[in-house]
Formats: sequence, structure tokens, C-alpha cells
Amino acid sequence: MSSNTPGPEQGPYDPQANPYAAPPPPAQPPQYPGAGYPAAPPLYPGVAGMPMQLSNGMGTAALVCGIVGLVCGITYFLWVFAVILGILAIIFGAIGKGKVSRGEANNGGSATAGLVCGIIGMVLPAIYLAALDAAVDSVF
Repeated sequence: MSSNTPGPEQGPYDPQANPYAAPPPPAQPPQYPGAGYPAAPPLYPGVAGMPMQLSNGMGTAALVCGIVGLVCGITYFLWVFAVILGILAIIFGAIGKGKVSRGEANNGGSATAGLVCGIIGMVLPAIYLAALDAAVDSVF
């Protein structure tokens, strides 16, 4: 048999294979022009990558609690929920207004609307209860 004649390939467990021979190099993937992207420039100290996001959660929570509290305040039987949601709307609205004044949020209108709706939602049940008390006193 000559050396140019292909023969059976030797496997890794072939007893005639040289165990000290170097392994064949791995196949290289084809290189396409423009496949690589240039590296990003380094960030220098004091340079921020992205600006900080404004958090709008407190103003939105105040608005939602204020609207639901106002609706509960209009319906007489849900006055307990109106008082609880009104208190929450006032707290969230005050925190949201503080964030707007510090520049951490940009939803001052919804924080103010939630604050106002929370106050009205708490006042309506008080008016209902005062009217009910006056009606009971006039009957008895």
C-alpha cells in the first residue's frame, strides 16, 4: 500500500494510532467581510451611560386611589373604602408632589389631581354622615 492511497481512518481508540501526535487544528468558520463590529469607546469617569429614568409611580398611584376613592365616596355604602383610599391618595399625592419639586418625577398634574380627588373622596362621606345624623335627629 502506498502513502497516497486513502486507507481506513484511524479513530481515537485505534491501537496503531500515535497517542502522542498533535490533534488536528479545529476547522475555522468562514470569515465574511464586515461581520465584526468595532469596539465601543470606553466610558470615562464622570460620564453616565444613560440618563436616569423619572419615576412616575407615586403620582399615578395617587390618581388611581383618588378616583376610586371618589367613586366609593359617591356611593353611600362604600364610604369606608372612600376614607381609606382618600387617605392613601393624599399620602401618595404629597409624596408625588415632593418628587416633582425635587425633579425626580414629571407627573405633577396627576399627583395634584390624585390629591384633590382623595380629599373630595374623604369629604363626601362626611357630608353624607352629617346629613344622615341631621335627618335622624329631626325624626326623633
